Amino acid sequence: MHTPPVPEAETCPHPQPAVQPQPAAPRGSEYAKLSRQVRQAGLLDRRPGYYAWKITATALALAAGWTVFVLAGDTWWQLGTAVFLAAVFAQIGFLGHDAGHRQIFSTRRANYLLGVVCGNLAVGLSYGWWVSKHNRHHAHPNTEGEDPDIMIGVLAFSGGRARASRGLRRLIFRYQAWLLIPMLFLEAAGLHASSIRAVTAGSGRGGAGGGRHRSWEAVLLAAHFAGYLTAVFLVLSPVKAVVFILVQQGLFGFYLGCSFAPNHKGMPVLDAASQADFLHRQVLTSRNVRGGRLTGFALGGLNYQIEHHLFPSMPQPNLRRSQPLIAAFCGEHGLPYTEASLLGSYAQALRHLHTVGRLTRRVPATSPSPAPMRP
Repeated sequence: MHTPPVPEAETCPHPQPAVQPQPAAPRGSEYAKLSRQVRQAGLLDRRPGYYAWKITATALALAAGWTVFVLAGDTWWQLGTAVFLAAVFAQIGFLGHDAGHRQIFSTRRANYLLGVVCGNLAVGLSYGWWVSKHNRHHAHPNTEGEDPDIMIGVLAFSGGRARASRGLRRLIFRYQAWLLIPMLFLEAAGLHASSIRAVTAGSGRGGAGGGRHRSWEAVLLAAHFAGYLTAVFLVLSPVKAVVFILVQQGLFGFYLGCSFAPNHKGMPVLDAASQADFLHRQVLTSRNVRGGRLTGFALGGLNYQIEHHLFPSMPQPNLRRSQPLIAAFCGEHGLPYTEASLLGSYAQALRHLHTVGRLTRRVPATSPSPAPMRP
């Protein structure tokens, strides 16, 4: 079966390192049939009312958080403000994610402008760099050598990577299941560092784009760090300021990591030579998290990961509505539709990391090992 076009995250309006376009899907393909059902149900229609409310509420929460921070002054109670702002930063990140997939506005420019305001200015993450990285993830989820989300230097998701490791990296891989939670507190620092490298690296694969737009991204990113650090060190004493930053940024990264970890970690890792078509590739490697509206709000709609990967441009509030239709379609066509509770998804991810980590030890050749699949 031919592979249908991969719906990419929205790119900024300048040349961007993006995935190669896929061949068009045959009209009678399984994905084409599902796509027609979804489109006829109006599930790809934009939701301006929802996003107007979401953007307004998030902006007010951000303003309220920084207002309380200024009014509270130099006190250890500011650690409560740090916790609140960590959650608000994550919600802003979810808005940037939706803008990147062109879920919010009909034009590239509007989505791009919202994306750089949310990413670069509000939370200090390069929008252009993230879009480029996220496009590659959506094109090849959980695919060895292709998906940047499993090409993480400090984690191994396949047996081959674990066995090939040496020295300190091998030691980290061995205990990676135990180290994952502490590592999540460093996630924001890693994202900031990657963003700074991206806006200063140029327009290569790891960059944030090229020319004037990269310059604007750099300016907005610098404005974020300058404003953030100035506010914190003006209001708080040096020791309290450092602790505030550690708590706020640590929890921000932890929140993001806990939101993304349930989606693919512990799901099958595909071999780079896999011939799976778009429909099977996306469903096989994705996991939904069961829960109601509160879970959806907390995870930014990413609990409907199967629906999101099949239709990345589908507005977030429509993911829940599309779930019964897509689950039924998968059941009718014998596709594995994987769901778990939030805690259950974390347990599966940690078990997978533990199983892979054990392969760094000397084990008999007959021991089973998780290897990349080639469906």
